[in-house]
Formats: sequence, C-alpha cells, structure tokens
Amino acid sequence: MSWLAAHADDDCCDVIHTGRRSGLPRSTELWFGVIDRTMYLISGNGLGADWYQNMIHDPVVDVVLSGRNIRGHARPVEDDDERRRVGDLMGVKYVWNGDESIGLTYEDWCYEVPAMAIEL
Repeated sequence: MSWLAAHADDDCCDVIHTGRRSGLPRSTELWFGVIDRTMYLISGNGLGADWYQNMIHDPVVDVVLSGRNIRGHARPVEDDDERRRVGDLMGVKYVWNGDESIGLTYEDWCYEVPAMAIEL
C-alpha cells in the first residue's frame, strides 16, 4: 500500500500553491480523494476558485498530509470518465447537503464542478 493510500481516509489536507499574481506561497485546506497514486480535489466554487486558478498557472504544489510534505504536479481533470470516478469517490467519502449559499447541490459538487488531480 502506498503512503498516500494509507491516508486516503484522512478528512483534509493542506495544499501549498503559488499565487498567480503575487508569486507568494498560499496554503488551502481541502477535502480530497485518492485513486492509486493520485490525489483529487473538487472546486465547489467553480473555475474561479483562487487555489484552482493558481494550480492552472503553476502546477507545482506541495501537499501537507499527516505531518508530511510531498511535492506534486496538478492538472485539471478533463476526461469525462475520470471525472465520474472522482465524483463517485468523493460522494462516498463526503456526504453532505450541498451549499445553498453558493447554489451548489451535492450532485453538482460530485459530478459537475471542476476537479483537479495532483500526481504525487
């Protein structure tokens, strides 16, 4: 079992990414899912989320999980089948009622909003 797989049930991780305008490191606590050696994140705030845009601009990130810092490379999830697998995975791990304040349903979060993969 890989180190990442051993922490797949952890609730959150911190992802350190570089601000696209400032060039400074930014840290964002995020829910995540794991498939093989890849970590997946879902952007409930859509394409405009700062962390998502920062990773598009500079895909080199550090993931802090269980006290360990690991370098990774981010990429948007663009394949429909991969996106469906991510939604299935995250939907089982995090069951919640969506977020009415931003018009986000649980179904949309699972399958419609952008997702980011981090290869570790």
